[in-house]
Amino acid sequence: MIEKIQLPNILFLDIETVPCEEHYQQLDDDWKLLWEQKTQYQRRDEYTPEDFYDRAGIWAEFGKIVCISAGYFTLKGDIRHFRVTSFFGNEVQLLKDFNNLLNNHFNQAQHVLCGHNAKEFDIPFLARRMIINGIQIPSKLNLFGKKPWEIPHLDTLELWKFGDYKHFTSLKLLTKVLGIPSPKGDIDGSQVGHVYYVEKDIDRIVTYCEKDVIAVAQVFLKLRREELLVDDEIIHV
Repeated sequence: MIEKIQLPNILFLDIETVPCEEHYQQLDDDWKLLWEQKTQYQRRDEYTPEDFYDRAGIWAEFGKIVCISAGYFTLKGDIRHFRVTSFFGNEVQLLKDFNNLLNNHFNQAQHVLCGHNAKEFDIPFLARRMIINGIQIPSKLNLFGKKPWEIPHLDTLELWKFGDYKHFTSLKLLTKVLGIPSPKGDIDGSQVGHVYYVEKDIDRIVTYCEKDVIAVAQVFLKLRREELLVDDEIIHV
């Protein structure tokens, strides 16, 4: 029962990813062939591998992380705060910084991670990019040998499914139906690569990512029938 989990024991997270290279033509011949093979079943006939390359950020083999945002609750008597922080820029450094957050503050048995579709996307992507960059996977991301009930991950998408495994609900739709202020600002996930490579506006991406983390926390509160966060309770650190 999610009501039994202490809010300060949950780390809410979201990541933003982009293609490893800005342009398809920057890939060498091996990478181009591998990209063509990887996407052959996802591409429609009218899409060439080059046309499809703007979607490369959704695969850890062809994309990289440019921002990780995390949020956590602090409770002191009747005072509740939700603190949001972000790691962004150089991928190796942001992965190390996030690793340190997990290992130093969310590494105990009672700690769990929570995101929207995080079990399918964010968490596997994080683990794979750590391996690719030679970074040791923290215990909260390393699922090898763990039984399903031992995996310390919550997923608001999964919680909303109620066992209906074919059902997918976007975070934007879920916040709308639950009466939660929309997390989305002036961009969406498909535009992150353009904002990163062309506009070179990492701050805009960070803001977008942090809004998603806050929205996930709001959904979790709603599922527990608790009061939603108000602006004064949200602290950016």
